[in-house]
Amino acid sequence: MKTYPLESLTIEEATKVQFRLVDEITKEFNGKDILTMGDLGVASSNNMPLTTFKVEKVISKFFNQESASLVRGAGTGAIFQALSASMKSNDKILVHTSEIYETTKVSFKQLNLQVIQCDFNNLDEIIDTLAKYDIKGALIQYSRQSINDSYDIKEVIKTIKSVKDIPIIIDDNYTTLKVKKIGVELGADLSCFSSFKLLGPQGVGVIVGKKKYLDTIKTFHYSGGSQVQGFEAMEVLRGMVYAPVALAIQATQLDEIVKRLNEKEIDFVEEAVIANAQSKVVLVKLSKPIAKDVLKHTVELGGAAHPIGAESKFEISPMFYRLSKTMRDENIEYENQWIRINPMRSSASTVIRILKEAIEKVK
Repeated sequence: MKTYPLESLTIEEATKVQFRLVDEITKEFNGKDILTMGDLGVASSNNMPLTTFKVEKVISKFFNQESASLVRGAGTGAIFQALSASMKSNDKILVHTSEIYETTKVSFKQLNLQVIQCDFNNLDEIIDTLAKYDIKGALIQYSRQSINDSYDIKEVIKTIKSVKDIPIIIDDNYTTLKVKKIGVELGADLSCFSSFKLLGPQGVGVIVGKKKYLDTIKTFHYSGGSQVQGFEAMEVLRGMVYAPVALAIQATQLDEIVKRLNEKEIDFVEEAVIANAQSKVVLVKLSKPIAKDVLKHTVELGGAAHPIGAESKFEISPMFYRLSKTMRDENIEYENQWIRINPMRSSASTVIRILKEAIEKVK
């Protein structure tokens, strides 16, 4: 199988990212405030928790952007609010031809947006589609939606902007702090991602980018109950500090797993490849249609039974799981012969031991 995984940060690069983020934190927080859990409620000066305001400033400066906002609803909520701030009911929105993420479909439906699809792997098709339709915005998923996707997101953004200066929203889930630059750093208007995927708290999304859109988004959170409180904002920040190196270590284990499996260390493994599906994982093809039975045994042997937030702070054990729904819908073979593996915080040796023992049980 030919795949086009995104390039991960090396451990050395991730360490520099951590140091750069901490440097920005020290510019905004004094030595006492950083050791607190943050404030609650709406301060009279800006109608929001002061700690949340400071964390948003740190995040916007870290990504070299005009503004940032912490919102309810994790990554899905962030995308919904970004769409709400930049588009109107019945507007046409440009998306890729691959299967749209299920939660994104719900957002499109709620906002009554008309979806126009074209192949982002083909820049000429993007140009033709923009010329044909009165498109008012675009949503691009940074991580791969399909095994066959190979588009360079920087070139996709550049191509869209060269034809029409419409707002471009990037779904940066599964890529933030894993790759060198997120969507807004490559020319998009807004980047959206979940703090939960970065060792942060449940249910908090992050939006960074153009101030004119972020100002609108902040008006959605007038009431104190709708706002991310200070202690949650501090959790977001702490998670973002530790995530880059943890994710870079994880990427090194993916490489080792693929190398060892393709060297035939385990019987019944036909092929192993790295892919972004949507988080970066190992996809393993078994020589017989025993994937479902193997997965039952990996759980018994200590493997995580299912994802929680895809690399959340709770996910320590390696995860052995079926391929994503979007991929299984493409080919029935993916259901019966393929599994995906995310080592999470474990080593390649632990992953291979569990997989080998699970296959032995099936045999």
